[in-house]
Amino acid sequence: MEDIQSRLSPIPRLLRVDENPDSGMWILYILIVFLCIIAYKLGFARKLPLLKSVIVYLFLILGSTILTFLAIFLPVAEGLIVIALVLAVYRFRRWREGARENPGE
Repeated sequence: MEDIQSRLSPIPRLLRVDENPDSGMWILYILIVFLCIIAYKLGFARKLPLLKSVIVYLFLILGSTILTFLAIFLPVAEGLIVIALVLAVYRFRRWREGARENPGE
């Protein structure tokens, strides 16, 4: 029978989810919530009223629960890291272009 360690995605393997599932899963969950919030803020966030923002973040946190279970064997956290990096580079380039077009502001 195949060892579960070899089937884990790299980040859950790094967090030792198979050896210490309680703390490993909580850390993985917090990491995924954090990465989802970063991806949302960098790529999709708009100015919303407070109640709508609370609802958006509540659903983001609930959706991260499902992503955490998928992240055990699939590269969900790794994909979120790549998404955050790509969106950060895009935002930086967009900011730099805006600063170049409007140097006095």
